[in-house]
This record gives sequence, C-alpha cells and structure tokens, in this order.
Amino acid sequence: MANPYDKARELANSIRESQEYIGYLSAKEKASQNDELVSALNDYQEKQFELQKKTMLGEEIGQDVMGQMQNLYQILARDPAAADYLQAQIRFAMMVNDVYQTIGDVVKI
Repeated sequence: MANPYDKARELANSIRESQEYIGYLSAKEKASQNDELVSALNDYQEKQFELQKKTMLGEEIGQDVMGQMQNLYQILARDPAAADYLQAQIRFAMMVNDVYQTIGDVVKI
C-alpha cells in the first residue's frame, strides 16, 4: 500500500515540474521587474480576493464593482508582462483546482 505522504511529495514535485508552474514563475519574475506593475497587480489581486471572499460569504456584488474589476483587468492586460502573468496565474490556478477536485472526488469531500 502506498504511503500518502510519499505520494503527496511526488505530487508536489510533479506540480513543481509542470509547465503551468514553470510558466507562472517565469511570468511572475518578468512582471516583478517593474515596481509600478507589481503594485498594480497586487492591488488587483487584493480586490479580486475581497470579491471572492464576499462571494463565499453570500454577499451580493454590484455591477459597478464588477465593472471596475473588468476595467482594471483590461488596463493591466495592455501591459504584455501583466497579461502574461495573469494568464499564467489562471492556468496554474486551474491546474491546482483540478488536482483538489480529483482528490476531493476520491475521498468524497
């Protein structure tokens, strides 16, 4: 019988070697070379986190807030380094989410 801790380490290594993670790190490094861009991305991610938290708590999110987030995303996406970073982050997050879902399906979480 396989040891779950050993398998978890294998999974962690597989994630670390994945194209999604490598691409994410590369895009993050490129974006981090511009302090203004880092600040704008951090601001966007903080706002995005707040929206996710409100959604999870069942709070209603107005169209104006959603519009502001869309506008901020569109502004960031005009910068190639920011666009690459945001897309790489989405791809990596989707992969991690798929892994969580797979585990959850097996153990019926």
